[in-house]
Amino acid sequence: MTIVALAVLSGCGGARENATREATRIQGAETVAVNRYIWAASLDVLSFLPVTDIDPYTGVIVTGFGTPPGSSRAYKATVHVRDPALDARSLSLAMQTRSGPVSDATLRAVEDAILSRARQLRIADGRL
Repeated sequence: MTIVALAVLSGCGGARENATREATRIQGAETVAVNRYIWAASLDVLSFLPVTDIDPYTGVIVTGFGTPPGSSRAYKATVHVRDPALDARSLSLAMQTRSGPVSDATLRAVEDAILSRARQLRIADGRL
């Protein structure tokens, strides 16, 4: 099996910067990729949450509880970037508070923020 990773992530501060690169795994003729803009936007929008587990090959980001600036409620999130397309269907997000799942409106607002940030990153990259 040949593995090529353009982003090697660890728990250190440089992980978020390295995560902006597209991660690709090549195994035989199979290529698995995640959208680098959605990946980076997820880390950017959810930067107030501590990352506990991250896998660029499968597109999964798991966070611990963290409190956003100006709030007293702690949140936890799991992000799954399932496809290389810059599309809402590529993003799967689950969030919860210490007392249970967040409201649908909160979940949609965070998803919208991630997708908006991903579009901004793509435009800034000049690949439109």
